[in-house]
Amino acid sequence: MKAPEVMALLHTTSDADLVASCLGGNRTAFEQIVERYQRLLCSVAYSSLGDVGESEDVAQETFVTAWLKLGELREPDKLRPWLCSILRFKVSHARRRDGREPVRGAAPLEGALDVPDGEITGDAAAMAREEQALLWSALRTLPENYREPLVLFYREHRSIEHVAVELDLTEDAVKQRLARGRQMLTERLLAVVEGALARSSPGKVFTVGVLAALPALTPPAQAAGLGAAAVAATKGAGGLTKTIALATILASVTGLVSAVISLRMSLDQARTDRERRAVLVMTALFFTSFLAFLLVLFGARFLVARAPENLPVIAVLHHLFVVVFTVGWSWALLREIHLARERRSAERRRVPEKFADPVDQVGSPQSEYRSSASLFGVPLVHVRFAVDESHQGPAFGWVAGGDRAVGLLFAFGGWAVGCVSVGGVSLGVFSLGAVSAGLLSIGTISLGVVALGAVAAGWHAVGSLSATAWHTAFSPGFAFSNWVAAAPLALAPHANDAVARAALVNPNAEREWLVLCVIIVVLGLVPTTLYARAVRRRLGRKEAPPPP
Repeated sequence: MKAPEVMALLHTTSDADLVASCLGGNRTAFEQIVERYQRLLCSVAYSSLGDVGESEDVAQETFVTAWLKLGELREPDKLRPWLCSILRFKVSHARRRDGREPVRGAAPLEGALDVPDGEITGDAAAMAREEQALLWSALRTLPENYREPLVLFYREHRSIEHVAVELDLTEDAVKQRLARGRQMLTERLLAVVEGALARSSPGKVFTVGVLAALPALTPPAQAAGLGAAAVAATKGAGGLTKTIALATILASVTGLVSAVISLRMSLDQARTDRERRAVLVMTALFFTSFLAFLLVLFGARFLVARAPENLPVIAVLHHLFVVVFTVGWSWALLREIHLARERRSAERRRVPEKFADPVDQVGSPQSEYRSSASLFGVPLVHVRFAVDESHQGPAFGWVAGGDRAVGLLFAFGGWAVGCVSVGGVSLGVFSLGAVSAGLLSIGTISLGVVALGAVAAGWHAVGSLSATAWHTAFSPGFAFSNWVAAAPLALAPHANDAVARAALVNPNAEREWLVLCVIIVVLGLVPTTLYARAVRRRLGRKEAPPPP
């Protein structure tokens, strides 16, 4: 079917059918809903707020909220009153926020300007402030039950029948209220109000603005979980959202799984009760601190959802908290690695019998592997399986592993530095860890040119909880950017608008994210698992043979 035929069909489609199409991810259907009810909502909002720009802002917010909550509409044929109820709630909130009554004092009437004919587009064609003051100073004298029909009447091209339907009134009631409203206005002001209201009516620019403000990737059916049929209709953007969510979750969970494996490995490395207690205590503290960190971020999302106007303040507090936690957690991990080295040396002196086994001697073949082959004087492989001693430096080689590892090509360990690095704290060109930094950084907390994780920050950032970027940021939670951001809670010059969608669009994105998911699993879990198995095989305590 051709596009004009589709649009003609939509213009004759019932509200219930349009709602059903929207739940299947059809944005064209929602565009028709916006065009059908934008004048009603803008008019009702204006009759309470007295400001054209603010009334359109509230109406746009209403449509965005409706898109997000469309799955909660139980009677789709009652779409119009449902939209009006959302609008009136937002109008009431706007009044309370600004601390004003429905009728405000208007500015002086002198200097009122003529409004040019045609569609209103941008600042150059916006209604002059003086004329807005003139409009409202005339309308504010009317009670709301007369003001609302009058505003809607002139925006709906003098259709009494339309006004009656939109306000659930009889046509006689509309005529009476219009007649009484006209009597309350002077002849001169009425003519200005009629023309200005007609020209201030929202048009295509408003419709485009609403569609640009919709969350870029999540259709309402998916958000509301309304069944397989609705979700199946959201293959494009919805599928990409799921894939990105999977990648960010994998990036976060991989760090946690690695931590569990590392716990088992650390217990295998321990030789005394004091070392084992230290391992258990520090692991519990690290897990608890990360859990508290995540709970604080979820709490911030809850606060902003309840009071969106606080987003700028929450954004500042959010970033301060993330910086403090990242620095503090990283310092604590590095400090614990240092203390573990000191503890091992102290335990050797305190209970030397615990280290009598040849396996536990410093530099034994079981505790450390250093390849005989080297390149430019650097071992090809250097892996330390035992806890570092206080006098030992980090494992160093083209491939290196241990509590501390520096690998020219690949490094993994408690802290790792290398071209490719995997660790609790990792730094490299490509890095993966609980806290990671690099050109491509993946982790629970990731910092990089391209950053992916639970909390991500960089030039381009994707985060399951929050993303902060200089260029582009995407997140199902918070997104902050100096240019483009896409998220339910976004703060940027271009947040959830057409520019954001154009900047983030990528026809190959789903395939690329799937490849990234595989890379995360392979690099995040395989080295840690193999290393832990090697530690257990080489250093794990074996049961003593029974006495003869």
